[in-house]
Amino acid sequence: MTGHDAMTSDTQADHILPPELVEAARRVIEANRAVGRKVALAESCTGGLVTAALSEIPGSSDVLEGGFVSYSYDAKLEMLGVSLDVLETFGAVSIAVAWAMARGAIGRTRADTAVAITGIAGPDGGSEKKPVGTVVFARAVKGGDPDDIAADMKFFGDLGRGGVRLQAALFALDLLMPDSTGP
Repeated sequence: MTGHDAMTSDTQADHILPPELVEAARRVIEANRAVGRKVALAESCTGGLVTAALSEIPGSSDVLEGGFVSYSYDAKLEMLGVSLDVLETFGAVSIAVAWAMARGAIGRTRADTAVAITGIAGPDGGSEKKPVGTVVFARAVKGGDPDDIAADMKFFGDLGRGGVRLQAALFALDLLMPDSTGP
């Protein structure tokens, strides 16, 4: 390795995450920086993977406001203000909970948009109605109508725990693009 190569600050050797995840995060940072938009995450089944991917990009603090890893019911309640009634009625992997998580993240940060992810990565925890690979996403916008729910349930299949988490993270990054119309 030459001196120049060793000094390159943004090479694959600088990243600990899969290249496709880092590249998707780079696109999100660049696109949101271009429009002056800040983002936040509320993650459950991805365990902070999306936030980690965004923070892999040098200068990401221009765009990344913060992330919440709210894995347990208590964390969803305390960190994001998800109602116990909503959790008990619909379950953690539901549109209602994902929407509440996204609204909580937007309300607790200075972000312009927030994406929430909750799901069943496996290998256990699935059911007939919500099998392993089921992930729910929601996106909230600062100042948006709290009754205009932007959430959807996706089924990635039983790709193994890592596979489900990677696909969920990639999908969430797509939702953070300024021109995204999903979920």
